[in-house]
Amino acid sequence: MFVHRIRVRYSECDQQGVLFFGHYMFYYDVALTEMWRALVCSYPEMVEKGDDLMVAEARLRYVRSAQFDDEVDIEMPVHHLGTTSMVILPRFRVRGELITEGEIRHVFIDPATNQKKPIPGYVRSALSALDQPQ
Repeated sequence: MFVHRIRVRYSECDQQGVLFFGHYMFYYDVALTEMWRALVCSYPEMVEKGDDLMVAEARLRYVRSAQFDDEVDIEMPVHHLGTTSMVILPRFRVRGELITEGEIRHVFIDPATNQKKPIPGYVRSALSALDQPQ
């Protein structure tokens, strides 16, 4: 499973001294970009090939908060590879403890038209090893 680590910066904390809830989606997006770079190709390269993806659904459940200077590990299990969409079930951990979990569904599109399209073969090949139905 792909895991990306991010350290919580002071400017990302709210008045309660914890990571502001909106930053979890930002962290997820960074982890997805790094997963893509490591396993598929760079994002600009994918777009040049005529492929793109967009978020169709996002849900997060907060168990506890991350705080300034915590190292947050974002696990990126691919839960489902469909015909035109994929589902990732991100898990955010601090020192191994689950702090947030979610479900993000992405739909593949043609960047020129924003119309749905099948998951490209090179993407499916790269991610099928990570496909972990739960």
